[in-house]
Amino acid sequence: MDIVLVSILALCGVALFVVEIFLIPGVGFAGIAGVLCMAASVFCAYYYIGALAGHITLAALLLLSAVAVWLFLRSRMLDKMALKTDINSKVDLLTSLDIKVGDKGVTTSRLAPMGRASIEGKEVEAKSMGAFIDPGEDVEVLRVEGNTVIVRPAAPVRG
Repeated sequence: MDIVLVSILALCGVALFVVEIFLIPGVGFAGIAGVLCMAASVFCAYYYIGALAGHITLAALLLLSAVAVWLFLRSRMLDKMALKTDINSKVDLLTSLDIKVGDKGVTTSRLAPMGRASIEGKEVEAKSMGAFIDPGEDVEVLRVEGNTVIVRPAAPVRG
């Protein structure tokens, strides 16, 4: 009877341990119960059967846990649970909007240092070079980097 108890506790412990690692995220009931079952199995082997049985049970549990994890990783179970979608879309770059260095525009939101601006009638994400720029201020394009337009306050027009 003692060997059956030790075996059942060991198998339940390993099963709960594998479930905790691969199926249930975080440290939860299954992981704690698995570790407690394995510890109880080792304790029962030492207490009821003897020291040699306890050593064998401990070594067998370590080996069985490693083999169970290895077998689960080798199975195709994780592939069936994994998400396999690809993102095929991409962000439309500003090169298609034909914004060039020196173009003028007006900020539509505060640039602190990022915000929105209307450049040549096109609404774009803009970044100022250090200074905050209030909405409605005239700006000039310094350069275009990816999807962001780098601007500075436009020089006042002398009349």
